[in-house]
Amino acid sequence: MTLATLPVIARYRKHLNKKRDRRSRETWAIGIYRGLSPLQLFSPNSFCNPILSAKDVTDIKARFVADPFMIKNQSGYYLFFEVLNDKRNTGEIAYAFSHDMMQWQYRNVVLKERFHLSYPSVFFWKNHYYMIPECNDSGGIQLYQAQSFPDQWQHITTIIQSRGRYSALVDPSIIHYQNHWYLFSYAPKRKNLHLFTSYTLTGPWKEHPKSPIVSNSPHFARPGGKVIIHDGGLYRYAQDETPNYGTKVWAIRITELTEDRYQETPPEKQPVVQPGNEWWNRGGMHTVDVHRHESGEWFALVDGFTIKPVTQ
Repeated sequence: MTLATLPVIARYRKHLNKKRDRRSRETWAIGIYRGLSPLQLFSPNSFCNPILSAKDVTDIKARFVADPFMIKNQSGYYLFFEVLNDKRNTGEIAYAFSHDMMQWQYRNVVLKERFHLSYPSVFFWKNHYYMIPECNDSGGIQLYQAQSFPDQWQHITTIIQSRGRYSALVDPSIIHYQNHWYLFSYAPKRKNLHLFTSYTLTGPWKEHPKSPIVSNSPHFARPGGKVIIHDGGLYRYAQDETPNYGTKVWAIRITELTEDRYQETPPEKQPVVQPGNEWWNRGGMHTVDVHRHESGEWFALVDGFTIKPVTQ
C-alpha cells in the first residue's frame, strides 16, 4: 500500500458505510399501481397497498422486500423480488403467487448466493424461463435458467464480465427487439448507462458502439424496470437518484435502436411514479414493472420505501 492509495480506500470505506446505513434504515415494500398508459400510473383504491412487505416473508427474517418483476402463465401470476435477509445483510430472490393479482401469497426464497442478489428480471424465451438478477458482487452479469419453474434456478453463464471502465454493473434490463438482444446496465461509479448487444441470449455480448448512452447522470441513467414496447415505441424506465437514491422513476422514449445506432428523447414531463402519501412509499419509489390487462388497462408492480429515524 502506498500513500496515494489511502484516499481511494477511505472513499471506498465511506461508500460502504453509507450503503450499510441506508440498508439498515430503509423499509421497502411492494404495491400495485394502475393506469390507462404505462407512462402515467397511480395508486388505485381497489387494491390495499402494499401487497407485500417484510412481515409476509415466512422462511427467513426479512428486513424488506423490493424490486418486483412479474411473469404470468396459465397457472397464474408469479411475482419475483429481492428480499433482504436480515441475518446475512444480503439480498436473496423470493417469489409470491396470485390467481387474480389482488390476493398474493408469499411462497419462499428461490435463489441465494454468497453475493448480494436483487432486481430479478424474469422473462420467457423459447420454452424456458430465464432470470438476470443484479449480482454485481459476482464480478459480472449472470444468466440463470429455471430447471423447475418457479423455484429451481440454475446458473447458465456469465454473459458480461464487469471490468475496466464498467468495473461495476447494476440493474441489468434486457429486451429482444428486431431479432437482436439488447441489455442496459448502470455503472454507478461514473453514473453511466451502458448498452450491450448480442445475436443470441448466451452471447457473445459486445458493448454497443454508442455506449455509454447516458453519461454522468444521477437522474436518468439507472434502470428502473424492464424496457417496454408501447404504441409502437420503445420506452425505458430510469430511476432518479436525486435528491436521494430511489426517489422516483421516469419514462424515456427510445427513438432509434439498432446494432450500431441509438437515440432517445428527453423524459416525460412528469415521473411515472414518485414519493407517495402512504406509509410504505413516502420516501420514494424506484422500480416499475408494467403489464397490460386484457381490458386494455395497465397494471404495474412497484416498490416504495420509508426511512426509519436515526435513534440516539
